[in-house]
Amino acid sequence: MRLIGAGSHVGIDYLIAILFAIGPSVAGFAGRQATFAYVLAAVLVILGLFTRAPLGMIKSVRFPLHGAVELALAILVLILPWLANFSAGVHSRNFFVLIALLMLAIWFMTDFRGIRDRRASP
Repeated sequence: MRLIGAGSHVGIDYLIAILFAIGPSVAGFAGRQATFAYVLAAVLVILGLFTRAPLGMIKSVRFPLHGAVELALAILVLILPWLANFSAGVHSRNFFVLIALLMLAIWFMTDFRGIRDRRASP
């Protein structure tokens, strides 16, 4: 069952962007790993701002496309430690894997087609 609507999902994306932004200092890693985290934070914020959702500002990206982009990002984040050759760094590897699993869980719980909202309407 899809429990999360568009507005809640974009709000959660902003929170995940904050996790990416503070992650390097909290988890204790720097270098390329930290740069990837900061870039991913910016990408999530920009994606949220451009999405046609209650918390979007520019509203040019349809919510199903937002979902497709975010699924691709979550898979990229999951394999990034091995692609970018920083999997030996336990803190950064675990950080990226956990954030990717969180993103995938949120993705699976989100109603990207709007069926949840249509059922709630009188």
